Amino acid sequence: MPMGYLEHANISVTDPERSAALLIAMLGWEERWRGPSLKHGRSVHVGNKDCYLALYTGEHVRGEYTKGQPLNHIAFVVDDLDAAEEVVKAHGLEPFGHDDYEPGRRFYVFDWDGIEFEIVSYEAEASTRDPATGT
Repeated sequence: MPMGYLEHANISVTDPERSAALLIAMLGWEERWRGPSLKHGRSVHVGNKDCYLALYTGEHVRGEYTKGQPLNHIAFVVDDLDAAEEVVKAHGLEPFGHDDYEPGRRFYVFDWDGIEFEIVSYEAEASTRDPATGT
């Protein structure tokens, strides 16, 4: 049986630099590449040595995506959920859906284009947050 892994995903965003800044600050990633793309667009690739997100834009990209069209969310694992949440807030986004159940703590956030991200930590420390309020 073949074995594989997810190397990258390519998502359309209205402002790849803004999206890249969030992902770099929240995940400790770096910019891997930037340049022209198909349909007279451009892309910024951010990630680590193993995987990345291609952040694509062009004149036809409008954002305002609806959850589930075509994906529900993209999940990221972080080692410090509270610090990641502070980064999200510092970028003007509103975390929601805080929860704490096995195997980890998590919250969700919609970016400026309506793309939903799940941010999760599997660190062993017990949570002191109230899942109903996120505080």
